[in-house]
Amino acid sequence: MRLWEAVKMAWAGLAGNRMRSLLTMLGVIIGVGAVIALVSVGEGTRQQVTSQIQSLGSNLIMIVPRSGTVARLTVEDATQLEQRVPSVARVIPDLSRGGTTVKWEDQTYDTNVEGTTDGYPEVRQSPLEAGRFITPDDVTNRTKVAVIGYKVFTDLFGSRMPLGQRITINGEPFTVVGLMATKGQGQGANMDDRVLIPITTAQRLLGTNRVSMLYAQAKTPDQAQAAVDHITAIFQAKYPTRNPGRDDVMQVISQDQILSTVGNVTQILTLMLGGIAGVSLLVGGIGIMNIMLVSVTERTREIGIRKALGAKRRDILSQFLVESVILSVSGGIIGIGLGTLGSFLISMSSLKTHVTMSSVLLAFFFAAAVGLFFGVYPAAKAASLDPIQALRYE
Repeated sequence: MRLWEAVKMAWAGLAGNRMRSLLTMLGVIIGVGAVIALVSVGEGTRQQVTSQIQSLGSNLIMIVPRSGTVARLTVEDATQLEQRVPSVARVIPDLSRGGTTVKWEDQTYDTNVEGTTDGYPEVRQSPLEAGRFITPDDVTNRTKVAVIGYKVFTDLFGSRMPLGQRITINGEPFTVVGLMATKGQGQGANMDDRVLIPITTAQRLLGTNRVSMLYAQAKTPDQAQAAVDHITAIFQAKYPTRNPGRDDVMQVISQDQILSTVGNVTQILTLMLGGIAGVSLLVGGIGIMNIMLVSVTERTREIGIRKALGAKRRDILSQFLVESVILSVSGGIIGIGLGTLGSFLISMSSLKTHVTMSSVLLAFFFAAAVGLFFGVYPAAKAASLDPIQALRYE
C-alpha cells in the first residue's frame, strides 16, 4: 500500500469518529500548548532579565564589600583603580540611600538618593533628557545640585519643567540641574526612581566618608575578565585572607558573569517548565494508544477481510501507524496555535513571553514522535491478527 493511500484511509477512519478523535487528540493539544506557553515564559524571562542587566552599563564590573567583613570602599579607591588597572576605562563610586524624602513646594516624595560623579552617564549608559549632569567641580566643591530620574520628575513636578527648581533632600536645599532620560527597570529596581547628587555632597548629607560600591567599565568586552582578575588581586593584597579566592572580603563581579549565571538559571527554569508540560504529552500518547487498541478491536473483522483479499502485514501496520501519527500531528498543530495564543495572553500581564521557532518545532516533532511510539503496539497487534480468526470475530 502506498503511503498516500494509507493517509487517506486513516483520515477517513478518523473523520468517521470525529468526537472520539477530538477527545483523543485533547491530551496532545494540551501538552503541546502547555510546552509552548511555558517555554515562552522561561525564554521571555531570560530576555527580560538579560536586557535589565545589559541596561546597567557597557562592559560593567561591580565591586562590593562582602557583608560582615572589614572591607570598606572610598572615593580614593575609585581613583586608584583607574590609575592602576590598564584594562579599565572609568571607575565611579556610588553611595545610595533608599527611602529618602524629597520635597518641592508642598509635594513630597520618597525615593532613592544616589551619590556619584561625572562618569555616571557613560559608565551606566544613562543619557540626559534635559539640562546637565554633575561636573568634577560639583564633586570638588560639594555643590548642592541634583539630577532627577524621570519618575521623580513626573510624580513630583507633573508637567512642569524641573530645571532650576529648588528641592529639599532630608531638609537640605538642592537645585535641580538635570533630568535623566527614562530607562525603566534594572538591577531589581526602577532606574527612573532616583535622585543623583555629587558623591561628596552625598557623603556629607549621609554622614559618612565611605561609598556603597564601585562601578568599573572595562575598555572592551575582551578585557573585562582581565580587569576583574586585576581588581581582585589589588583587593586581595589590601585585605589578605588565608584562602584567597574563597574568603575574599571584596566581591568583584563582571556583567558577563551575571549574564552567564542568569542564563544558566533561566535555562534550567525553562527546561523544568517544558518538562512539566511534556508530561501532558506522554499522557496524551497513552490516550492515543488506548483508543487505537479499541479501534483495532472494533475493526477486527475489517482487518480479516482485507487480509483475505491480499493485504500484507505491512499494509495493516502502516494503516494503523499512520492513523496514530495523524492523530498526534493534528493535535500538535492545534496545540501550537493554542500555545501561541496562550503566550500572547500571558504577555498582556506583567510576565514577558517569547515564542521561539525552536520550541515550536520541538513540540511538534515530539508530538509526532509520541504518536509514532504509542501507535506501534496497536498497529503491530492489528497486523499480527490471523485472518481466519479475524473473520470469525463478532
